[in-house]
Amino acid sequence: MTGKRLPPPLDEAILRDMALRHVARFATSRSKLLAYLIRKIRERGWGGEQPADPEGLADRFVDLGYIDDAGYAVMKSAALARRGYGARRIDETLRAAGIAESDREQADAQTASEAWTAAERFARRKRIGPYATAPLDPKQREKAIAAFLRAGHGYAIARRWVDAAPGEELAEE
Repeated sequence: MTGKRLPPPLDEAILRDMALRHVARFATSRSKLLAYLIRKIRERGWGGEQPADPEGLADRFVDLGYIDDAGYAVMKSAALARRGYGARRIDETLRAAGIAESDREQADAQTASEAWTAAERFARRKRIGPYATAPLDPKQREKAIAAFLRAGHGYAIARRWVDAAPGEELAEE
């Protein structure tokens, strides 16, 4: 025996309190909160009088304004763009977080307007193109373009940044 006590099964009040703590601590979407609640019910079991209703709890949090998927999408896309990620990578992240297409409109517009700046940040962070210390050989060039593509940038922007000479000033088209 390890002497480790198992926590008691969940009921309505405990599940609500856990959801409140989670929402207070983390920026989250409805889908991510729902996955968290389902995982906790599966781990600890259910001991409530009524059947577990994580969907209803998540919907209630949305109605109360504790969760705002559109706001989460804008915040998350801005954070990823500041790290240098492109539109495709941001879209994949929002889709994985369960953000509906209708809640992504403002985030998509913001991402499109900041595409060049995000590519510049990525190039600076990876020391590519104008931020490189020396021109790239063909194999390094291919790797740099692949890195841009994995980060979610388009091929045309990737080529433009990778083919820039060290120290060259690039202007947005």
